[in-house]
Amino acid sequence: MIDRKKLAQELILRENIRKAIKIVQRKRASDRLNELKDEKILRGLLKTLIKEGQSAVAGVAKHDSTGINALEDLLKNSNILSVLETGFKSLTTDKQQRQSYRNHILAAVEDSLAPEQSRKNAGEDVEITEDIDINIEDRPEDDPDFIDVNDEEVEEVEVDEKEEFGLEGEDKTGRNRAFTDFQSIEKVILTAFDDLDNAEDITMFEEYLIKNLSLYFDKFEGELNVTVEPPSIADTAVADVMEPDPGAEETEIPEFTLQEVIKHLNIDDIIENLL
Repeated sequence: MIDRKKLAQELILRENIRKAIKIVQRKRASDRLNELKDEKILRGLLKTLIKEGQSAVAGVAKHDSTGINALEDLLKNSNILSVLETGFKSLTTDKQQRQSYRNHILAAVEDSLAPEQSRKNAGEDVEITEDIDINIEDRPEDDPDFIDVNDEEVEEVEVDEKEEFGLEGEDKTGRNRAFTDFQSIEKVILTAFDDLDNAEDITMFEEYLIKNLSLYFDKFEGELNVTVEPPSIADTAVADVMEPDPGAEETEIPEFTLQEVIKHLNIDDIIENLL
C-alpha cells in the first residue's frame, strides 16, 4: 500500500529541487550576462584609449616631405573630407551616381591644380617692361560713308558651367552634386597648395591628394555596404534564459528516484543560492 505521507514529502522535495535548479540557472545566466556587458565596456574603453594614443602620435609625428605635411594638415583641419563624405553617401539610388561623383571630384581636383603647378614649375611670373608701340588705324567701318549691310547681331551663347564641368558618359546626378561640393572645397585646396614652392613638394602634394581622396571614396563605399551581424549564440542563450516565453508550457521533469536526484546535485551550491 502507498504511504501517502511519504509520497507527499517526495512531491514537496521534487518541487523544491525544481525551484532550486531554476534559481541556480537564472543566477548563472545573470552572472554570464554581466560578464558579457563588462567585457563589452572594457573593449570599448580600450579602443578609445588606443584611438586617443594614435591621434596623439599622429599629431606629433611629421613626414619627411613638406608637401605631405601640408596635405595632412589640409585633410585634418578642413571640411574637405566631411563635405565629400556627405555628398558621396547621399547618392544611394545606384552605384553609378557615386562612381560619377567620385570621378568628377578627382578630375576636378587634378584640373584645378594643373595650371597652378605649371605656373610654379615655370618660376615667377615675368614682368614685361619693353615698350610696345601699337598703331591703331581707323577701321573702314568707322567711315561715315560706309554702308553696313550686315545687321545681324552676334548671339552670345550662354555656357553651362555644369556641362563644362561634366565628364562624358557619367551620371548627371553624381556630376551635379560633385559640381556643387567642389565649389566649396576648391579654394581651400588651392590655398594650401599655393603655400608650396619646392617642385618636389608640389608634386608630392598633388599625387598624394588624388590618391588619398580615391582611398577615402573606397572607404565611404565600404561603409555603405556594412551589414549588422546577428547576435552570438551565447547572447541568445542568455536572453532565452532571462526572458522565458510566458505562453510556453513548463516542461515536466521526468520521473526519477530521489537518490538519483541527490546524487547529481551540488547541495552546497543550492543552499548558498537559496539564502
